Amino acid sequence: MIADSFDLMLSSPTNPGPTRFSDTAGESNLVIDLMFLRNSSDKLGHHSILPDSRLSSDHVPLLIDIPICDEVIQSSKLVISPESEQEQEFIKDVIKNLKLLDTSNIVTIERLNHIVDQLGSIIE
Repeated sequence: MIADSFDLMLSSPTNPGPTRFSDTAGESNLVIDLMFLRNSSDKLGHHSILPDSRLSSDHVPLLIDIPICDEVIQSSKLVISPESEQEQEFIKDVIKNLKLLDTSNIVTIERLNHIVDQLGSIIE
């Protein structure tokens, strides 16, 4: 089973009940929504069914609490300061390269994709 290859198991609801409510009189409500969660986790082994949160849909929301731990994530991004000499040079360089972009013969999707890729490279 695919779920096994990802170490997932079928989650059990903490409050069993229907997840789909029929709009047709006499037709039974159903449990048709399934949630697969991590097999080896005590905290991620169950979900809740929220029948009172059902709006216009015939399905009810399913809820799981995901614990979040404190973790410092190191990240950085390059920034050009506004109105700096570096920003002015960047804008000049983009304009110069945009003028060199040949958009006169876009007759195929491949050609359009190539030009879009070039545009992305210019701005990058």
